[in-house]
Amino acid sequence: MPEASYQTIRVEVADAVATITLNRPDSLNALNAIMRGELLAALKAAGRDAAVRAVVITGEGRGFCSGADLRGGSGERDYRRVLTDEYNPLITALRELPKPVIAAVNGVAAGAGVSLALACDLVYAADDARFIQAFVRIGLVPDSGSTRTLVRALGRHRAAGLIFGGEALPAEEALAAGLVNEVVPSGQLAAVVRAAAARLAAAPTSAIGLAKRAINHAEDALLPESLAMEAALQELAGRTEDHAEGVAAFGEKREPRFLGR
Repeated sequence: MPEASYQTIRVEVADAVATITLNRPDSLNALNAIMRGELLAALKAAGRDAAVRAVVITGEGRGFCSGADLRGGSGERDYRRVLTDEYNPLITALRELPKPVIAAVNGVAAGAGVSLALACDLVYAADDARFIQAFVRIGLVPDSGSTRTLVRALGRHRAAGLIFGGEALPAEEALAAGLVNEVVPSGQLAAVVRAAAARLAAAPTSAIGLAKRAINHAEDALLPESLAMEAALQELAGRTEDHAEGVAAFGEKREPRFLGR
């Protein structure tokens, strides 16, 4: 993944993992237009780079992402255009990236920051993290896919309570609700996520990318459609080098050496 100069994010690649850090700590990493564009560009670059096999998204400082930058002027309030042209492509890029993406939620995630975290494949949260659907506090509705995600994860009534009330959901409650994979002490979050990302990067990431497509499809598909999609993707997975290596390693009673292709 070639080095790029960014104003609002930081991208570091090590051991096949690209870590994208939202880097506007003075605003709790609020998403302004520049950050949205840079984050989308970084995700696309990670997707193109064969050396990157897993992605981590986190925030600098004491917060993950406080949502849209309400100080961004009238342009930020051209809601349909901004959502259609900037937020929605960002969420789509996260969902369609053919590599595993981990959100490391290191503090508050509010509004679109919740949407950003929940669009990732796995969510690890610090024990002091909070998830806030803050839209009702400013007379707006959830966007960037969060309504869909919350209803599917929590059911209609729990999602409505969270959205209508605008109250913070602590990390442990988010874990109990199925929104988070793991809650860890704040000081250990970076190390735990690094280890999880390293495990994913050493896994058969071509198969993970195909499984991700199947998961995305299964959220809305009827059973016959899911069965057909799984069959098609299994055919692709069966042709990969990683599958051949996995079968060989099983027969030889050794650990497989996956290359992500």
